[in-house]
Order: sequence, then structure tokens, then C-alpha cells
Amino acid sequence: MKKIILVTLAILPVAAVSAQEATPVASSSPTPAVSNSTPATAADVDALRQQVQSLTETVKALQQQVKDQQAALQKANLTGESGLPQNPEPSPIAAAETPPAPGASAPSSFPTEDTSVVSSTTAPPVSGTPAPGGFPTTDTSVVTSAAPETISSTGAGASLTQPITIGGGKNYMNISLDGLFALAYSSAKDLDHIEVGDHDPQQRGFNARNIELAFDGAVDPYFEGFANIVFKLDNDNETDVEVEEAFMQTTSLPFNLQLKAGQFFAAFGRLNPTHPHTWDFADTPLVNGLFLGPDGLRGVGAQTSWTLPLPWYSQLIFASQNGRGSTGFSFRNPGDDGMFFDRITTDREARGLQDFVWIPRWENSVDLSPTQVVLAGVSGAFGSNETGANSRTQIYGADLLYKWKSSHAEGGFPFVKWQTEFMYRRFQAGRGADESFPVAETFHDWGMYSQVLWGFRKGWVAGIRGDYVDMQDSNFTDDLDRQSRWRISANLTWYPTEFSKIRLQYNQDFLEENFFLSGRQVESVFLQWEFILGAHGAHKF
Repeated sequence: MKKIILVTLAILPVAAVSAQEATPVASSSPTPAVSNSTPATAADVDALRQQVQSLTETVKALQQQVKDQQAALQKANLTGESGLPQNPEPSPIAAAETPPAPGASAPSSFPTEDTSVVSSTTAPPVSGTPAPGGFPTTDTSVVTSAAPETISSTGAGASLTQPITIGGGKNYMNISLDGLFALAYSSAKDLDHIEVGDHDPQQRGFNARNIELAFDGAVDPYFEGFANIVFKLDNDNETDVEVEEAFMQTTSLPFNLQLKAGQFFAAFGRLNPTHPHTWDFADTPLVNGLFLGPDGLRGVGAQTSWTLPLPWYSQLIFASQNGRGSTGFSFRNPGDDGMFFDRITTDREARGLQDFVWIPRWENSVDLSPTQVVLAGVSGAFGSNETGANSRTQIYGADLLYKWKSSHAEGGFPFVKWQTEFMYRRFQAGRGADESFPVAETFHDWGMYSQVLWGFRKGWVAGIRGDYVDMQDSNFTDDLDRQSRWRISANLTWYPTEFSKIRLQYNQDFLEENFFLSGRQVESVFLQWEFILGAHGAHKF
């Protein structure tokens, strides 16, 4: 209709001009009157031509506006037909390192969520209704809308695809599958003892220790949920399945508060709350595996977190878990065949609050400059253990992270990241395995690791890590886990795309001699590779 009107407007002036030009010809006569009026008619025609030219230009402009409007309408219609929630992932540089304003109502992202360290991230506020496609949380164990430890996690760029999403509007669910494999060689035949993590390469040859199926989404306007199911193949190629995490948490509590309940990793230190695919090395540090356990410190419980109203990022976290089983390694762990640290374990039911594990944490982050950030935290874990009726365990931890990225970074590269953690454990051990000398001991153990990563080129990261664990000698037992040791590791990781990585790593282990055990050295080499289907979430920086 608009086109018809515009064409009509264009034709009418032309027709009028034609009529004006034809009139003097039709009425021309040899009379003096007509001859005297000829100059005025020519001037009128010239004026009309100018008017026609002006109107023609106006019509062309209107036609172009109509075309632009039609194109915009078509684009809007196409966008509206998708029906799926949009979940774009920001670039790693845009993702972050700006502290949140205290009490601000707008989404306040974690001040130092740099995707060149973890993965592309959109950490919305602690409280607030989740946007479709996003997983608003500042909890370290939660994954959101990014790919795993791939290019985005080292700072190589934004995501290439949208997540696999089911549902829309305020209720949706994202699904992803992550496969992590390794080819291992070691000078030690008992590689499963040298490597202290359950997801580490455990045998010479091929290993499939972490195949992860992840779900996350909005439950309703008040809660969001996350579940992480892990499949792994043991040394006999038998499949083990574990519910690594499955919890719900609030999205709209006031005063920057957030509650979480279910099965989840404890917010202890920097590495424990994360999943193996986000690690910077192919295996877990010694202190994490020997103090917090091969599967990390996790369990069924509840947690509350409060982001303090300060000019910098500061968060208090407090959790309580059952602390039972192998995932409560230094606590209510019955051990193998009823033995732990060569002590008989009680494997009792919880008698009260004293048998739970209580886990506080306080973390702070400060931007030193537009290109430098520091994050520091202190953690604790306190509870009973199974080696005696009144045996207790206390673990204290401190962690520090420093990150630099170039002001001219391309997708987060180049960058340098230094991360270190220190832990101290006081373990009250009950009676010994031999009933003839029921002797109790208290062990004072400590350990740490420190690592440096250098993203020297887009998609390429080199790393080096040093580990040390000092285990107090037992006067009565020869448990292998009570052997002091240290390790040096070096690796090179290549991220071909957002959805894959290939890593080559070398380890040199030194196990120190004690009264019962002889010292030895072990060399190991790992070739690790990973792929992801769908969009996996990001861990908080």
C-alpha cells in the first residue's frame, strides 16, 4: 500500500507538468494576445520542472525508508521465531576484572572473572532472578554458560556455539558432555599410588578417568539447579558412575545472600571446588589428594554465602556437610577394609553436630591495575574422624592467585598466572591395628603447591608446578600415605578450538625415606586430550 501511494505521488506531479506543457501548444493562435503571454508560460514550466525534481527526490527517499522498515520487520520476525533462550558468551577480556558496586541492583559480576584463567563466564549477582540461558551464581563450584577448560578458559576467545538447551522462558535446562582421556607412561608399576587423585591417570597405557555429563538451568524464579554425573573406567575397564554434584541454590535473596543445598564440592581453597577439566595440569596436586582426598572434599550438606558491602569483592562462605565416606577423606572415612592410617575405623552414624564437617571460607579480590588482579582466601574444615570415639581433624588453608594480562591482549593472550595453596592438618589418630598396643597419635602434617602458567601465544599455554607434602612419621605404622614427598611438573597445552585441548606433561616424583619405607624416584609422562559437546559452564575466577 505504501508503495502504491508513493508511486501515485510521483506520477501526479509529472502528469501535471505534462498538462501544463501541453496547454500553450493546444491553445496557440496567431492572435497578438497569445503571443504576448508566451514568456510567462515558459517561466511557469521551468518552475514546475524544479518542483517535480524536488518531489522525485523526496519519493526516492521515502521508498528507501520503506525498504529499510521492511528489512527490519523481517529480521525481527526471524528473531522472534526461535523460541529458545539466548545465551551468548562474552569475550574473555570483556568478562571481567571490574569490582562490583556494593548494594547495586544491576547484575554485579565477580570482579576478577577472567576467562583466560578459567572459562568464559557470566557470573551474575548472588541474588537476582536468572536470565534465560545464564546460570547466575558466584559460587566456585557452579558452572555457567561457557565451554570447559579450552581456549576460552585460557583466554583465547568467546564461545563458538550456543548451549544445548531444553525449554524456554523462565524454565530451561542446558546439557553438555565432556570427555577427558590420557595416555600414560611411568617408571613406577604402581602408578595408582604415585598419582593421588581419583581422576588422575592411574595406569600405564590409556586412561578414561573423567567423562562428565552436566545439567544446569532455572528451576523457577526462586531457584536454579545443577547436576554433574561422572563416568570413569577403572584399571579393569569396568565403569564407575558417581553423582559428583547435584544441588539447588537461591537466586533472589536480599542483602547479597545465597543459599545452596545438595551434594557439592566444599569451597575450600581454589582447586577443590573445580572439576578436572578446568585444571591447569593433568593431575591433582599432592596436598589436595592427600589432605582433602582423591575425590576432593565434597558431600551432602548446605551452604550460605554473603557478599560483603565493601568497595572491593569480599565474600564469606560457611558450609556444613556429612563428611562421611571417601569424599570426607580426613573425616568420617571408614577407609579401605575398615582401616585408615593403619587404624581400625568405627564407621558410626552421626551422633550430633560435632560429627558434621564445618567449612568456613573468606575470600577477597583486588584489581592492582587494569591488567593485574590479586585474589586471596583462607579456608578451614573441622570435624570428627573414624579412627577413635573422640578423634578430631582440623585442616587450615590459605591460597593466593595473581593474574596479569597484556593491555593489548588478543582473546586474553598473552597472560601470566601464578597460583599457590598451603594447607596444615592436625589429625588425631585413634588406636592402632594391632590390638596388643592400642596407641593413639596426633599427626601434624603440612603441604603446598605453587604453579605458574604462561599463555605465550593464542591457544598455547606453558606451565610449571612444584609440590611438597611433609607427613609426620608414625611411631607405630607404615602406611604408604604417611610418606613425605615432593614433585616437579612441566606441561604444554594446545587449544585447537573452543571445544578441544591436547596437553603433554612430565612429572618427576621424589618419595622420601622414613623409618618403615625406603625412598625412591619416579618419572611419568602424560598425553591428555579433551573434547566437549554442548556448552559447559564456567567456574568462578
